[in-house]
Amino acid sequence: MKTYLIEDTGDSAIIGFKDANLTLITPVMKALYDDDNVEMVRYVDKHPELDDRTLYVKVKKGKALDAVKKASKAVVDYYEI
Repeated sequence: MKTYLIEDTGDSAIIGFKDANLTLITPVMKALYDDDNVEMVRYVDKHPELDDRTLYVKVKKGKALDAVKKASKAVVDYYEI
């Protein structure tokens, strides 16, 4: 799975996924939902053979990408042996 940044406006970001793996994305989304600073999380899955899947994140304060990094680190820490 490859990730790439589609848009970063500071308080919101759209991240694209080539060959998305929901096994990895779902725990990150859960960590984002649990973050009180995150206002909205939306996973967009259009046609799987024609469009890449995307993740939209909007925060109340700070930068959206920082929230994604924090959530990703929380998932790594949780599953780390």
